[in-house]
Amino acid sequence: MAINWFPGHMAKTRREIKENLKLVDAVIEIRDARIPRSSSNPDVDDICGNKPRLILLNKSDLSEAKITNQWIKSLSSENVKAISVNSISGDGLKNIKPALNEMLKEKHDRKKQKGIVNIIDRVMVVGIPNVGKSSFINKMARNSIAKIGDKPGVTKSKQWIKTKIGIELMDTPGILWPRLDSEEVQYNLAFTGAIKDEIMDIETLALKLVERLQNAYPERLMERYKIQALSEDSLENLNNIARKRGNVISGGEIDYNRVAVMLLDEFRGGKLGKITLERP
Repeated sequence: MAINWFPGHMAKTRREIKENLKLVDAVIEIRDARIPRSSSNPDVDDICGNKPRLILLNKSDLSEAKITNQWIKSLSSENVKAISVNSISGDGLKNIKPALNEMLKEKHDRKKQKGIVNIIDRVMVVGIPNVGKSSFINKMARNSIAKIGDKPGVTKSKQWIKTKIGIELMDTPGILWPRLDSEEVQYNLAFTGAIKDEIMDIETLALKLVERLQNAYPERLMERYKIQALSEDSLENLNNIARKRGNVISGGEIDYNRVAVMLLDEFRGGKLGKITLERP
């Protein structure tokens, strides 16, 4: 599955991020807590340099808390901090301001010495498509300013958003890297919807997801789809899931498109339980 998906607005965004870094005090990078490695743009480290960065492991309600905590420890360093959040419910967002205060303490102290009392932190928000950037910004601003969509590429231009907690957010379009060379990363992004289904073979994608889940979370598949025992053959398991859900056509043949759409929707919606596809 060779994917080369790098729309023009993404190339432009990469340039703009570098140009606009001087306007902000810190960077908030949003990742998907289910795939913290795959949902990180490899260019961010290089682009952001030494700029303080707060990594938000978003959609934490869909990931295993124990593994998310392992990721938080693994990702945090002197200049980078990580916290788990859920941008839909707002869980964890209260920890953002204290984390920024800690990271920007020296800068805040210098401003206070100059008599500046009302300190506003200007923060750039970055992330690959569909990790929940717009939902995060809207929750922080408490109204629907950023466009929200469940497909990649909804936000197309830079915009500033004010919040009530002394933070101004610069939104940027979601960016992916020019070529996805790792098959595992490609599939992880496709499983979670960061890559458009329209450019994927979703039947193959569903089969690959069954393969991953039967190895890592077999009990979830068995419980959700009322299967007594899983086969080592992922296609047989997919067939059994289809039959259990009535995804068959005349003659008893499997409707692979239908079962694929159903399986991916249920995985992405958390109906199979809390699942993390990557470990630190």
